[in-house]
Amino acid sequence: SYTPFSSAAQPHPPPTGRNNSFNLDILSFYQRVEIRPKAACLFSVVVAIDFGTTSSGYAFSFTQDSEAIHMMKRWEGGDPGVANQKSPTCLLLTPHLRFHSFGFAARDFYHDLDPEEARHWLYFDKFKMKIHSTSDLTMETELEAVNGRRVRAIEVFVHALRFFREHALKEVKDQSSSVLEGEEIRWVITVPAVWRQPAKQFMREAAYLAGLVSPDCPEHLLIALEPEAASIYCRKLRLHQVIDLSVQPITNGLDLDGSRPFDSSFRQAREQLRRSRHSRTFLVESGTGELWSELQTGDRYVVADCGGGTVDLTVHQIEQPQGTLKELYKASGGPYGAVGVDLAFEAMLCQIFGEDFIQSFKAKRPAAWVDLTIAFEARKRTASPGRTNALNISLPFSFIDFYKRHRGQSVEAALRRSNMNIVKWSSQGMLRLTQEAMNELFQPTIINIVQHIEELMSKPEVRGVRFVFLVGGFAESPMLQKAVQKSLGRTCRIIIPHDVGLTILKGAVLFGLDPTVVRVRRCPVTYGVGVLNRFVNGRHPRDKLLIKEGREWCTDIFDRFVSVDQSVALGEVVKRSYTPARTGQRKIIINIYCSTTDDVVYISDPGVRKCGTITLDLPEAGAEGGTGAAGGGSPERREIRATMQFGDTEIKVTAVDVTSSRSVRASIDFLSN
Repeated sequence: SYTPFSSAAQPHPPPTGRNNSFNLDILSFYQRVEIRPKAACLFSVVVAIDFGTTSSGYAFSFTQDSEAIHMMKRWEGGDPGVANQKSPTCLLLTPHLRFHSFGFAARDFYHDLDPEEARHWLYFDKFKMKIHSTSDLTMETELEAVNGRRVRAIEVFVHALRFFREHALKEVKDQSSSVLEGEEIRWVITVPAVWRQPAKQFMREAAYLAGLVSPDCPEHLLIALEPEAASIYCRKLRLHQVIDLSVQPITNGLDLDGSRPFDSSFRQAREQLRRSRHSRTFLVESGTGELWSELQTGDRYVVADCGGGTVDLTVHQIEQPQGTLKELYKASGGPYGAVGVDLAFEAMLCQIFGEDFIQSFKAKRPAAWVDLTIAFEARKRTASPGRTNALNISLPFSFIDFYKRHRGQSVEAALRRSNMNIVKWSSQGMLRLTQEAMNELFQPTIINIVQHIEELMSKPEVRGVRFVFLVGGFAESPMLQKAVQKSLGRTCRIIIPHDVGLTILKGAVLFGLDPTVVRVRRCPVTYGVGVLNRFVNGRHPRDKLLIKEGREWCTDIFDRFVSVDQSVALGEVVKRSYTPARTGQRKIIINIYCSTTDDVVYISDPGVRKCGTITLDLPEAGAEGGTGAAGGGSPERREIRATMQFGDTEIKVTAVDVTSSRSVRASIDFLSN
């Protein structure tokens, strides 16, 4: 429990004459101050890194020519003749734990290793999901490589960010006529909106260690929320830049009720849109006859960021007069990304060949297992609802050979014995997945996504929203497009940007150029601290009673900073004043608690958990002035006023010594719990 007398901080008493018997021992007030933070005027260039679960990349823009967003070009490996703008999020370490390569280069080198040699190399794939799924994330959290060896997660992320830093800086310098200093660059890193504060801080710490920015200049790094970045980009899209799944081309008679085959292949839809522009035959929306045009001031819309690991939903309204964005409902989502389809495929393999065999194959032939997952990934992208022929998945020769050695029979015999009629065997050494099989793999993940969007659309704050943007890599899937269009196509415009996989990256650059574009956000949880208040008989339980110096206090009172789903404008602050509990005290440490509900009374209530700490470093000068008395109110009493900002993508804290007006070093930590 938080007891200021015995721990490191004591709340300052309220001013004399104020009627505040219930909250006698804390001076606290919530101030709404309209502050418009400065944009990127001090920076010459903004570099954004979209660190995705399955693919990653970077883009940049010079502030003198902010209309031009430059996409990355310098990728090693990949398919010949293809301009790879994003790279697989995979990283390779040598057996001695040194960085070797990232992306295509890592994947291809690992593929070419001798099977025995590959067992000693550390290959990490889709490792970003670990940060979301770990409830007690710290700097010591570990990741497991494909071969089973474990490494601290922070080291893997630092290697990846350092790789991005080196590539991005080289490309920026190649296109810059002047010599750029480190302080002239603003970096932006994207994270899912559903990530908690520890995960955001983890990425910031990794960026510091990777050398992107110095911890002494935290303002040089912004953490951007992925659906928010997409929203910033989507709000300016025009007809020729989108595909509207709600439209019905007159010539081919596609039905919206799902009764006839509907193949919304990304390429086909794009080609239809291209032809319509050149022929002046516009696509007409079924039901309303409206054409897609640029969003207007006052419009409300949902952005569904369907990525590899997570699905993030955010709801925005375009405000007058500047066109800033206001969040209408707290960001929501979950681990419903495309990786769920990969996991379903692995479960299908376990069902056919046995879980013990699959685990053994992964451990002893890790490179071959990666080959198999890459083969499935390539075929997964071509799956569509209207497809009639089976999808062929190439099995590595080592899989076929390893199974025969392990089980003493052929892969074909295993398929027959499994009675899984939706998966066939091809004499060319391929698994043939029927349309029914692909549906089984996709449906659990897609159902979760559609249900989540439907639940969001039913909220009072969201009801009546007419536009839904699908973005992220998984949004390219015709299987997902069809499901969302069938569920919401009658009531909403389902819009997909042409460069759907790069929407977040481009939006992150725009966010770096002007971080004030999102003016109002919704708080994802309730935050507060534990304090002592005057004990009131009949109101407070007896087990919370603390008698100190003859006074009766109630412990564990939850002092609320902000409430879940509360609108907080950029620049609004919460202020609290504290006084040191002891003379000569050098630090004040305050525990922060959070809850997903707003009905919190005590920090010991169910669902309340400690989530971080605020540390105030007290300067030596004047430290002897504080008496630490509970209610003396002496003029020499030292008051430290902390100011917390909840309206940004990260929680920030500053502090000042009221007596001397000098700044006090303040930090907020969510990782050392």
